[in-house]
Amino acid sequence: MVERIVHERIVPDRIVHERFAIPSRDGYPLRGDVRYLESFSGGKAVVVSHGFKGFKDWGFFPELNRELALAGYLAVGFNFSGSGIGPDLEQFDDVERFEHATLSGDLDDIGRILDALAEHRLPGPPVSAPFGLLGHSRGGAVSLLRAVADQRVGCLVTWAAVSGFQRWDAETLRAWRERGHVEVVNARTGQVFRLRTDFLDDFEAHAGDRLNVERAARGLAIPHLIVHGTDDESVSVSEAHELVSWGRGELHLIAGAGHTMGAVHPFRGRTPAFDDALSASLAFFRRHLPPQLPALA
Repeated sequence: MVERIVHERIVPDRIVHERFAIPSRDGYPLRGDVRYLESFSGGKAVVVSHGFKGFKDWGFFPELNRELALAGYLAVGFNFSGSGIGPDLEQFDDVERFEHATLSGDLDDIGRILDALAEHRLPGPPVSAPFGLLGHSRGGAVSLLRAVADQRVGCLVTWAAVSGFQRWDAETLRAWRERGHVEVVNARTGQVFRLRTDFLDDFEAHAGDRLNVERAARGLAIPHLIVHGTDDESVSVSEAHELVSWGRGELHLIAGAGHTMGAVHPFRGRTPAFDDALSASLAFFRRHLPPQLPALA
């Protein structure tokens, strides 16, 4: 039995917003939200995944999910169980979870969300497969891995996605092993986190199979939209070109856009780059995952 930690209904702009928590593989709560129109009686869902050092309420994510709801979808946002974000949903106060997070754990978390959708265990009207996935940065690559392994996923959108998880040089990897951790700085908060060798052990054990982004891109048989800013300071646009070259993804470049499409946290409003990414993504979902209800203006 799933315990919904919060039963909350907020109805701005004809959108119902409800919170949920379901257990991850090791029992830690996967905390999330669903948003949908009051008139939504069932149909299709899109699951949105944040990136490394991100969270479901960062910057543009609530706005993105509201727009998906207005377009006629049940929009699902959630915090990965290893995100480090605790029950207050804003602070990186669960440091141990962050330190021991793994990519396999992230991959399993998305699967748990899809299970809950398929079994009608999330708030809101029932939805049915196929489902859509949308992931940002590392969450985009993890969504790609999930999509190629899960027949319930019908289409995929990635924003500023990495084309691989090996982001460290040989010296850093050596020191990581020796010290048992590598330090990670959160530029926004100034916090210094540690990643234990759990992450490294998991990646090295599965780099050739289930955590291989190139292999996943080459094997992906569903529609894939690759959105990327040409001036991304965190993930080079060359990684978007790699994803396209490996698979059959449709590339949408946004001239001058950075890693977060100009958005910041706390959210200060939409930007032209965000609107461009959003418009392309909604058009893609309408084409490949038509909502059962017409989008409302």
